[in-house]
Amino acid sequence: QVQLVESGGGWVQAGGSLRLSCAASGRTFSSVAWAWFRQAPGKEREFVTAISWSGRSTYYADFVKGRFTISRDNAKNTVYLQMNSLTPEDTAVYYCAAEHWGEGTRDRARYDYWGQGTQVTVSS
Repeated sequence: QVQLVESGGGWVQAGGSLRLSCAASGRTFSSVAWAWFRQAPGKEREFVTAISWSGRSTYYADFVKGRFTISRDNAKNTVYLQMNSLTPEDTAVYYCAAEHWGEGTRDRARYDYWGQGTQVTVSS
Protein backbone atom coordinates (compact mmCIF):
# COMPACT_ATOMS: atom_id res chain seq x y z
CA GLN A 1 0.00 0.00 0.00
CA VAL A 2 1.36 3.37 -1.01
CA GLN A 3 1.62 6.00 1.70
CA LEU A 4 2.84 9.58 1.67
CA VAL A 5 3.59 10.99 5.11
CA GLU A 6 4.33 14.67 5.63
CA SER A 7 6.25 16.03 8.58
CA GLY A 8 7.95 19.23 9.67
CA GLY A 9 4.93 21.44 10.10
CA GLY A 10 4.41 23.55 13.18
CA TRP A 11 4.23 27.07 14.51
CA VAL A 12 6.65 29.80 13.55
CA GLN A 13 6.81 33.56 13.81
CA ALA A 14 6.59 35.73 10.72
CA GLY A 15 9.93 35.89 8.96
CA GLY A 16 10.89 32.44 10.15
CA SER A 17 11.53 29.21 8.27
CA LEU A 18 10.26 25.67 8.21
CA ARG A 19 11.28 22.61 6.23
CA LEU A 20 8.57 20.13 5.32
CA SER A 21 9.29 16.56 4.33
CA CYS A 22 7.13 14.00 2.59
CA ALA A 23 8.27 10.41 2.70
CA ALA A 24 6.79 7.76 0.45
CA SER A 25 6.49 4.09 1.17
CA GLY A 26 5.02 1.11 -0.59
CA ARG A 27 6.86 1.49 -3.89
CA THR A 28 9.77 3.31 -5.52
CA PHE A 29 9.05 6.94 -6.29
CA SER A 30 11.99 7.84 -8.49
CA SER A 31 9.73 8.20 -11.55
CA VAL A 32 7.11 10.50 -10.13
CA ALA A 33 6.60 14.22 -10.18
CA TRP A 34 6.15 15.68 -6.71
CA ALA A 35 4.10 18.66 -5.71
CA TRP A 36 3.08 20.61 -2.66
CA PHE A 37 -0.38 22.11 -2.29
CA ARG A 38 -1.87 23.98 0.60
CA GLN A 39 -5.31 24.69 1.96
CA ALA A 40 -6.20 27.50 4.32
CA PRO A 41 -9.46 27.48 6.32
CA GLY A 42 -12.41 28.33 4.11
CA LYS A 43 -10.32 28.29 0.93
CA GLU A 44 -9.73 25.83 -1.86
CA ARG A 45 -6.61 23.75 -2.01
CA GLU A 46 -4.04 25.63 -4.06
CA PHE A 47 -0.86 24.76 -5.88
CA VAL A 48 2.40 25.78 -4.25
CA THR A 49 5.22 24.08 -6.15
CA ALA A 50 6.13 21.01 -8.17
CA ILE A 51 9.21 19.18 -9.40
CA SER A 52 9.29 16.93 -12.45
CA TRP A 53 10.06 13.23 -12.30
CA SER A 54 13.54 13.91 -13.65
CA GLY A 55 14.14 16.71 -11.19
CA ARG A 56 15.21 19.00 -14.02
CA SER A 57 12.14 21.24 -13.86
CA THR A 58 10.54 23.04 -10.97
CA TYR A 59 7.48 25.26 -10.84
CA TYR A 60 6.32 27.72 -8.23
CA ALA A 61 3.21 29.70 -7.53
CA ASP A 62 3.87 33.42 -7.80
CA PHE A 63 3.19 33.97 -4.13
CA VAL A 64 6.11 31.73 -3.05
CA LYS A 65 8.73 32.51 -5.67
CA GLY A 66 12.02 33.36 -4.08
CA ARG A 67 10.89 32.16 -0.66
CA PHE A 68 10.14 28.43 -1.05
CA THR A 69 12.30 25.71 -2.59
CA ILE A 70 11.25 22.20 -3.55
CA SER A 71 13.78 19.39 -3.74
CA ARG A 72 13.78 15.61 -3.92
CA ASP A 73 15.92 12.74 -2.73
CA ASN A 74 15.10 9.67 -4.80
CA ALA A 75 17.26 7.41 -2.66
CA LYS A 76 15.06 8.26 0.32
CA ASN A 77 11.75 8.44 -1.61
CA THR A 78 11.35 11.88 -0.11
CA VAL A 79 10.46 15.38 -1.27
CA TYR A 80 11.19 18.52 0.72
CA LEU A 81 9.78 22.01 0.89
CA GLN A 82 12.07 24.63 2.36
CA MET A 83 9.99 27.64 3.36
CA ASN A 84 11.69 30.92 4.22
CA SER A 85 10.42 34.41 5.02
CA LEU A 86 7.09 33.00 6.13
CA THR A 87 4.12 35.31 6.55
CA PRO A 88 0.75 34.77 8.28
CA GLU A 89 -0.75 34.33 4.79
CA ASP A 90 1.24 31.10 4.50
CA THR A 91 -0.77 29.54 7.32
CA ALA A 92 -2.44 26.42 5.93
CA VAL A 93 -2.40 22.66 5.85
CA TYR A 94 0.31 21.61 3.42
CA TYR A 95 -0.14 18.46 1.34
CA CYS A 96 2.35 16.57 -0.78
CA ALA A 97 1.25 14.75 -3.91
CA ALA A 98 2.85 12.46 -6.49
CA GLU A 99 2.13 11.81 -10.17
CA HIS A 100 3.60 8.91 -12.13
CA TRP A 101 6.00 10.14 -14.85
CA GLY A 102 4.76 13.65 -14.35
CA GLU A 103 6.46 16.84 -15.41
CA GLY A 104 4.90 18.85 -12.60
CA THR A 105 1.44 20.37 -12.92
CA ARG A 106 -0.85 22.70 -11.02
CA ASP A 107 -3.81 20.42 -11.77
CA ARG A 108 -4.77 18.57 -8.59
CA ALA A 109 -6.64 15.91 -10.56
CA ARG A 110 -3.42 14.70 -12.19
CA TYR A 111 -1.89 13.47 -8.96
CA ASP A 112 -2.12 9.80 -8.08
CA TYR A 113 -1.19 9.91 -4.42
CA TRP A 114 -1.71 12.37 -1.60
CA GLY A 115 -0.42 12.75 1.91
CA GLN A 116 -2.61 13.48 4.91
CA GLY A 117 -1.30 17.02 5.34
CA THR A 118 0.74 18.88 7.92
CA GLN A 119 -0.32 22.12 9.61
CA VAL A 120 1.81 25.23 9.22
CA THR A 121 0.90 28.21 11.39
CA VAL A 122 2.67 31.54 11.04
CA SER A 123 2.02 34.19 13.67
CA SER A 124 2.51 37.90 13.19
